[in-house]
Amino acid sequence: PGKRRTRLACLTSGGDSAGMNAAVRAVVKMAIARGCEAYVVREGWEGLTLKGRYIIRVGWDDVRGFASIGGTLIGTARCAAFREIEGRRKAALNLVRHGIDALVVCGGDGSLTGADRLRAEWPDHIQALLESGDISQEQYDTYKHLNIVGLVGSIDNDMAGTDMTIGATTALHRICDAVDSISSTASSHSRAFVIEVMGRHCGWLALMAAIATGADYMFIPERPPTAEDWQSSMCKVLSRHRDEGKRKTIVIIAEGAHDCNLNPITPDMVKDVLSNRLGLDTRVTTLGHTQRGGNPVAYDRILATLQGAEAVEAVLASTPNTPSPVIGIQENKITRQPLMDAVAKTQEVAKAIERKDFEGALGLRDPEFEDCLHAFRATTRLNTEYRVPENERMRVGIIHTGAPAGGMNAATRTAVRYCLCHGHTPVAIYNGFVGLLEGNVAELTWLRVDQWGTRGGSELGTNRTLPAEDMEAIARKLAEYKLDSLLIVGGFEAMVAVNQLDQARSHYKALNIPLVHLPATISNNVPITEWSIGSDTSINVLVDACDAIKQSASASRNRVFVVETQGAGCGYIAMLGALASGANIVYTPEGGINLKQLVTDVEFLKKRYQQDVAGKSEGRLVIRSEKASKTYSTEVLSNILAEEGKDLFDARLVSLGHTLQGGVPSPRDRTRAVRLTVKCIDWLEEQNRSGASGAASIAIQGAGIRFVPVGEMMGAADMKHRRGKVQWWQSMQKLVDVLS
Repeated sequence: PGKRRTRLACLTSGGDSAGMNAAVRAVVKMAIARGCEAYVVREGWEGLTLKGRYIIRVGWDDVRGFASIGGTLIGTARCAAFREIEGRRKAALNLVRHGIDALVVCGGDGSLTGADRLRAEWPDHIQALLESGDISQEQYDTYKHLNIVGLVGSIDNDMAGTDMTIGATTALHRICDAVDSISSTASSHSRAFVIEVMGRHCGWLALMAAIATGADYMFIPERPPTAEDWQSSMCKVLSRHRDEGKRKTIVIIAEGAHDCNLNPITPDMVKDVLSNRLGLDTRVTTLGHTQRGGNPVAYDRILATLQGAEAVEAVLASTPNTPSPVIGIQENKITRQPLMDAVAKTQEVAKAIERKDFEGALGLRDPEFEDCLHAFRATTRLNTEYRVPENERMRVGIIHTGAPAGGMNAATRTAVRYCLCHGHTPVAIYNGFVGLLEGNVAELTWLRVDQWGTRGGSELGTNRTLPAEDMEAIARKLAEYKLDSLLIVGGFEAMVAVNQLDQARSHYKALNIPLVHLPATISNNVPITEWSIGSDTSINVLVDACDAIKQSASASRNRVFVVETQGAGCGYIAMLGALASGANIVYTPEGGINLKQLVTDVEFLKKRYQQDVAGKSEGRLVIRSEKASKTYSTEVLSNILAEEGKDLFDARLVSLGHTLQGGVPSPRDRTRAVRLTVKCIDWLEEQNRSGASGAASIAIQGAGIRFVPVGEMMGAADMKHRRGKVQWWQSMQKLVDVLS
């Protein structure tokens, strides 16, 4: 009361990336919810330097439907004028004339550098504008300071200090879709394909695509081939793959690839080597701008929404003396850091590459980058350099437990190949603990698992049977197959299985081996860890379905769809799906459903439809987790909405059921599975080397990864509802409510 509302403007600049619209939507809605006036700047920095209606005030419904659309609806343009001080002064004048107090800028390092420069020069600009008479003394006194917050929109994922940039995950999806399609025709004709992806100074897309698609070789700027004769090194690796029986060869190359002397390596050069030296029928595919296009995947929508909301909070917390922040993410935690520190570190990568300091360039990337590079080498090279001493080699059992989840096969493929690389013997246990009792056990080879990474479900087979049903027989079988350690891939049941085996060790000697649990479940209900393999794939299936459903609902103008999701006693899928799809209401088992809440939600929907412009109503979504309430089922909920909506809206229900467990695993689930599996095998090696027999789960917590003793895992579990006692994502309920 009595204070002028903060005017906050959002602009997108530089190259477009999927998720920018979700960021704009989040900034606008959160700004309005926090009592600010929201504006957008059309055509990026160019819009700030031109006269006309480029700085536009927007309302709540002006960003309706933004989250699911690719590119940037408010436009972007690289602006030569803004690089000059006169252009930035024009931008300052336009901002003052529109009364803008703060800017949220979504773009790459160049765009964010320009933003920070504008803020640094701001006192000089408004002083000059006052002296020239372009602004009044009152305007000068009111707009002495400009707050700026950065969001990183870049498909290259090249910003230092953040694990992921807005748009990178969608670009990776586009690449993997293309490579998966190419792989089938390459195998049919026994061909080689050289596939060029974007990444002038950053090889993240090439590296992650190579891991996710099971490519044979790759070239990235940060780690060029160490030998000057890279052609012979490549041919040696690929020849061994062919000798093993592979019918296809896939090489992925970043557009900025070069040799150790900084000489460019082009797709055509690689093609000529494969054709002339190995006699392979080789084709080149350049994916180009298809990597930028299309609707954003679920993760980019969620990331952009969380970071957009955080950007508004950062604006409101900023003072004239605080550095401009950029919003990032580390593992699973939204972060703020000084914008120019991040930009300086980012630009240092290119400088390090120019100095041929490739170790330094690699060290400036996030931890996932180096982990994945190590994993790729270890799972594609057929040599002995990584083998451990013979007395440290193990027979490693690999078993799936619980329901299937996307990424289980990628984890198994990685475990098999990493074990073979280190000299261990990977032993597959088919059909869970039932299969172990029945003797469905076999050693796996390098080639046998070659194409498993891109397959959904569980190639080993899985079920919910636990070892406690016949612990004595389980121990006898582990001894019979001489297993030295066990990797258990699965969800809540897998954690319980590890605990049961651990608790029975005093009775059975064969159980005194290292046991590690890799969380894999679409429900993401394993305690302590904030992420499980398979959950990203499931949310993408849900979001794709919701996009199609919402399209149908909007065509009908006045229809509400109640969408039922899986998740058992955990509402993770429903909550994250609601955030990504722009659902208006979400019901989870944690929050439940009561009559008072239903009445409030019905009145909310009525009010929204009454506020819609005649003939321009949109369809709306309600997402309900399958166990949100025993009384208010999806059918009951749909019937209530249909009855109460009367002439305003009707309601339909959709149950997605087991479709959420199927489909091709998302690249994020594949790459995370690879990275975490390698860490699990390394942990088993450490336990075996030290003579220990620990039992633990690998967990992502905040900005770190750690191995959690199974006793601690069980202590954090809500056994009745089969979920964690504390769940990090529940705070998102407030954000979903605000944005809807």
